[in-house]
Amino acid sequence: MSRLSSRTVAPTLGYDLNDLYYFVQVVEYGGFAQAGRALRLPRSRLSRRIALLEKRLGVMLIRRSTRTFAVTEIGAAYYARCKSMLENADAAQALVKTARTHACGTIRVSCPIALLHAHVGAMLVAFAAQYPDIDIELVGMNRRVDVVRERLDLALYARPQPWDSPDLVVRVLGHSTQLLVASPALLDRLGQPRLPADLQAWPSMGFGPPVTGHAWTLVGPSGTETLVRHRPRFVTTDLLTLRRAAVAGIGVVQLPLMVARAALDDGSLVRVLPRWSLQRDMIHALFPTRKGMPHAIRLLLDFLAQRFDAIAEG
Repeated sequence: MSRLSSRTVAPTLGYDLNDLYYFVQVVEYGGFAQAGRALRLPRSRLSRRIALLEKRLGVMLIRRSTRTFAVTEIGAAYYARCKSMLENADAAQALVKTARTHACGTIRVSCPIALLHAHVGAMLVAFAAQYPDIDIELVGMNRRVDVVRERLDLALYARPQPWDSPDLVVRVLGHSTQLLVASPALLDRLGQPRLPADLQAWPSMGFGPPVTGHAWTLVGPSGTETLVRHRPRFVTTDLLTLRRAAVAGIGVVQLPLMVARAALDDGSLVRVLPRWSLQRDMIHALFPTRKGMPHAIRLLLDFLAQRFDAIAEG
């Protein structure tokens, strides 16, 4: 007696879908010879496959003789179910093919609220208008998301580096310039700082959850890096609230240019240490895999990358 494998054996269907297909064809063509000609298969092969199917089922599906061909009562009922099963299988295949090659389906996207208001919201509206058969489910949130558990197709972020997510794929869409800004009233009161060290005496604000150490890393005209530690008096995970607080003169703050641009243009904010630069944020998408990616998601990624390229060139 052979030894049984200790491995768990995966369950199987217990039948071959090809046999069901052959049976349906034999019934619809009214005989083995006719079905064999249509399928370009030997009559003997079809007859043998149907006989084996009947043996496994333990019933007679077709009465055959040299002169007659008739489907039994159970054979007729079995035919109807098999035909329905094969039609559903064809529909499933067509559904997958459509998802991979046509601009249709639903895309679930998450995005930080400030990035959403600055650019992505308008981009997604334009995308939806261009592709009417693609539905968008957009969630604005200022936290790290679990793409798989929350059943998202894409998670958009703007960060210096992507989250450490080895199971996810990263696609860079663009970059976001960072600035130090403050209100003109605050600068009038404290004076324009000349060096990064001058900021240590300034009231400041910070982005993100409260942490023990906040710091700006500034790169000077000669390429020298300077770390400026500060203790913010106002901390939030909402960049739009930080911008509002900066306009109100609460303190100096680091903001993305895309968030500060309107306030800089109207003069309600001004740059601080304009000859010094900060590390840019990487605007990127995280998604589970490139393999078998639906066509709609690939279209959206390309669309966003093109729009962010246009902003950079502008």
